[in-house]
Amino acid sequence: MKQNVAFGFLGTNLDSGTMPERWMRWRPSVDLCRQEDFKIDRFEMLCDPKYFAIAEQVATDIALISPNTDVIINEMHIHNPWDLEEVYEILFDFVDLYRFDTDKEDYFLHITTGTHVSQICMFLLNEARFLPGKILQLSPPKDKNKGEPGLVSVIDLDLSKYDNVADRFKSVRETDQAFLKAGIPTRNVNFNVMIDEIEQVAIRTQNPVLLMGPTGAGKGNLARRIYDLKRKRHQIDGDFVEVNCATLRGESAMSTLFGHKRGAYAGATKDRAGLLRTAHKGLLFLDEVEALGLDEQAMILGALEDHRFYPLGGDTAVSSDFQLIAGTSTDLTQLVADGKFREDLLARIHMWSYILPGLKDRREDIEPNLNFELIKFSERHNRKVTFNKEARTAYLKYALSSEAKWNANFRDLTASVTRLCTFADGARIGLAAVEKEIERLKRSWRLISSTPEEESLLSVITRAQIEAIDPFERPGLSNVITVCRASDNLSDAGRKLYAISRTQRKTTNDSDRLKKYLAKYDLAWSDLNAG
Repeated sequence: MKQNVAFGFLGTNLDSGTMPERWMRWRPSVDLCRQEDFKIDRFEMLCDPKYFAIAEQVATDIALISPNTDVIINEMHIHNPWDLEEVYEILFDFVDLYRFDTDKEDYFLHITTGTHVSQICMFLLNEARFLPGKILQLSPPKDKNKGEPGLVSVIDLDLSKYDNVADRFKSVRETDQAFLKAGIPTRNVNFNVMIDEIEQVAIRTQNPVLLMGPTGAGKGNLARRIYDLKRKRHQIDGDFVEVNCATLRGESAMSTLFGHKRGAYAGATKDRAGLLRTAHKGLLFLDEVEALGLDEQAMILGALEDHRFYPLGGDTAVSSDFQLIAGTSTDLTQLVADGKFREDLLARIHMWSYILPGLKDRREDIEPNLNFELIKFSERHNRKVTFNKEARTAYLKYALSSEAKWNANFRDLTASVTRLCTFADGARIGLAAVEKEIERLKRSWRLISSTPEEESLLSVITRAQIEAIDPFERPGLSNVITVCRASDNLSDAGRKLYAISRTQRKTTNDSDRLKKYLAKYDLAWSDLNAG
């Protein structure tokens, strides 16, 4: 059978006593070794040298009542038993050198004695498996003065063995993940895996986080959710401070971020704290971080590393302890190569970096987000609006198709749902409203994504007319329009357009050829506003 080995601090008050009456008192270290059903083969007693006399008396008493228990007194020079760092380091050094043999011995941590700090340190070392074994707690008898040994309780901290506890932790994690997704039951596997990791990072670290992705992918909303989650967990006390760095320019950028002293520049009539100080003990979200100038980047880096910086016009450093989340839709590594972004700052904020996909790359999440937007509109306007079945089917068919561009991502979806709800007759969105909204979306995306060729054509004909022209003919017509706009008259334009073929003809009438070409598309010289 394996031997039972117990580790425990000497109880300088509870274990003490030299008079015969001591046998009538409850003494945890002694009574641990006289349990009828729980044998201790070796007791590793931990004590400060100044209490060595008490330790020897306890060892003598244990030998009297349990002669088969080997008591080892381990001296620990602890200056301040309430200093967690000191106690932990001393205990860590002890267990690091201790020769554990788990094949032959079972280990128990007796936490009934010692300060609360020493008990916490033993818990931590046990949880990290530096100090293997189970926790022992000795409870006193009802009457401490009858000499009874009390009862031993064994506590196994392996939480994986406790189904209810494990389920509770799993439930909490799932709740936190849902919180980061605003309660939306997203279906995209990669996105859900990313949110799972972000939840762990948010809870376990204060390091900067970099959120990348296209405009409208939800970087700002996710940053706010991370803040709310940390605040709910009592990990953060300050405010959520958000700034779009693209709006910051020159001295205003320095002043907005780092504050200024009165008189720092013209118009600085009083001191200003700045956003970094406002974010003290909170979270600072710098969106479009790539827009910061190199000077501002250098000061942000210093503030992250030292938690100190100088306000504009100040000669005394101020401090602020904040967590940073940076957002960008730009390739920062390319900006580093171009000399527009500091490599050391990128290295500092890139430890935890995540790319948020656009809506078109998460089409399976469009339907749950559509439901979320409908609920949000209803709560905001105190008016419940839903689709009828035919309208919902038509909207989702288009929204999920490759024809739907979703250029502005969730901003497009939010705007679309808002328009549908606003124009809904009563509480129902009908098919006619959906068809009208789809045309509106197509129109807006065409304007955004039009090429120079399309813009040239749209200046004289409609989108419907362009779509009626074979794609291979559109570049030619676009070139004709451009040349005509740069020519003085029809003949001048014809000479330029037919400069090669006219040399191969006996007679030339370039203006007539050009007029017939334009007529093919129902266009005339006057339609082009040429000259």
